[in-house]
Amino acid sequence: MARLQRAPRSFQDFVRRFPKLGKAWELLGEGAAEAGPLDEKTLRLVKLGLAIGSRQEGAVHSGVRKALAAGASLEELEQVVAAAASLIGLPATVMVYQWVKEEAEGRPR
Repeated sequence: MARLQRAPRSFQDFVRRFPKLGKAWELLGEGAAEAGPLDEKTLRLVKLGLAIGSRQEGAVHSGVRKALAAGASLEELEQVVAAAASLIGLPATVMVYQWVKEEAEGRPR
């Protein structure tokens, strides 16, 4: 699975402090990527949907960066957000839409 050029500083600091956890995290990602036929972009969009459903802001921001790096378009990201509306409700969807737009447009949080 392709990697971003650089992980966020907080992640780098955490992995330096807890290298075994960093390695375990890497193995989880590799295992998921090798578990079936999904291509990288599709897998990244699925993972973004999971982050949206669990309303984890950091995971949504990360998911957007990784999906874009895997070749996803802004329209595809927005469709994932729209698909979540019937499950998480409109207010939460609007909140998540803001997170996606911030990350996709490179705006500060």
